[in-house]
Amino acid sequence: MAQPKRRKTASKAKAKAKAKATATATAKPRATSRDLDHRAIESAMRMAAGQGWRNVTLGAIAADCGVTLAELYRRYPSRTAILAGLARQVDAEVLNGAAADAGESPRDRLFDAMMRRYDALKPYRAAIAAIVADAPRDPLALLCLCGQAGRSMAWMLEAAGIPSGGPLGALKVKGLGLIHLSVLRVWLNDESDDLAKTMATLDTALRRIEPLARTLFRQGS
Repeated sequence: MAQPKRRKTASKAKAKAKAKATATATAKPRATSRDLDHRAIESAMRMAAGQGWRNVTLGAIAADCGVTLAELYRRYPSRTAILAGLARQVDAEVLNGAAADAGESPRDRLFDAMMRRYDALKPYRAAIAAIVADAPRDPLALLCLCGQAGRSMAWMLEAAGIPSGGPLGALKVKGLGLIHLSVLRVWLNDESDDLAKTMATLDTALRRIEPLARTLFRQGS
């Protein structure tokens, strides 16, 4: 009598194993700690572009990445942390670019660094437009964007070979942040392949402050 029971138990085990193998084969590959940062950002930006930032949930991001909420939490404890992660990703892409040419003027070096930034942001333009549109209804996101923007602008100055430390550096960061906000409005609607309107707006803004920039943006200040 025991033998049929063992066969029945073995059949159940085989059925469970087969179901598990099928689920594993059809499931999305799990994100590793190395690529979760990128995958979470990509998922969040894709959802924001498609359904608005206010409708993006951490649960949906985790599911799209193939990780648990606990695993996502260890990397990104909030949606604003994902926005900060995007900013750091873009910062790194700019900083990994060509080093500033000491033979160029500070304005030209800064122009190049900022345009590299807009190029790096271009794949996420629809998502950023959705985030900006929802920002008034999401104060935390707005605070995160403002706070991270200041840090990013400091790194853009450094990428251009312009020191960003000290009280004078704080003025430089604030000035570049204001320029960035004005250019961003144009960039969000610039559909040209070469971002011609964005370039023209940035160039005009930098030229407008050039007399002041000779003092504030000079290398070694």
